[in-house]
Amino acid sequence: MPALRAAPAWRATEWFNTEAPLTLDALRGRVVMICAFQMLCPGCVSHGIPQAQRVAELFRPDDVQVIGLHTVFEHHEAMAPQALRAFLHEYKVAFPVGVDAPEGDGIPQTMRAYGMQGTPTTILIDREGRLRRQAFGRMSDLQLGAEIMALVAETQNQAMTTAADEPATEGVCTPEGCR
Repeated sequence: MPALRAAPAWRATEWFNTEAPLTLDALRGRVVMICAFQMLCPGCVSHGIPQAQRVAELFRPDDVQVIGLHTVFEHHEAMAPQALRAFLHEYKVAFPVGVDAPEGDGIPQTMRAYGMQGTPTTILIDREGRLRRQAFGRMSDLQLGAEIMALVAETQNQAMTTAADEPATEGVCTPEGCR
């Protein structure tokens, strides 16, 4: 199994649906699902964004943070932040959405840092900030839900193992007495 690597930081020029810019460091301790999309991408509109909305509704915010990343690599003029604001309102997208920082050659900075092939792209980052999954295209709800639950359960399982390894403080008798 290859070693896990830290997820690259995202580079957003503007944020929607959040009071302050979000960073991976600030989200440490939660599983992060990134939905990289373009508002003129049919697969994003029909599958990627609705799926991200379902994840945001189903999982507790303390466990899973859904982030949208508007990563525009084509039709730049038509997908400016003002148009994105209207799009998010129209499609009732409530989770935070960052605008991927443009690059001179047209491939946005975060898209390049993650080596994305296109949109939609689903990215899962564990509670420690490590990249655990990156999938281009359509991903089934069942598979995505199972992978997110496995990441959520990892920390819970580690906590239970640690507690089981600690000596019991009750129900133990020593020559000094019983607790």
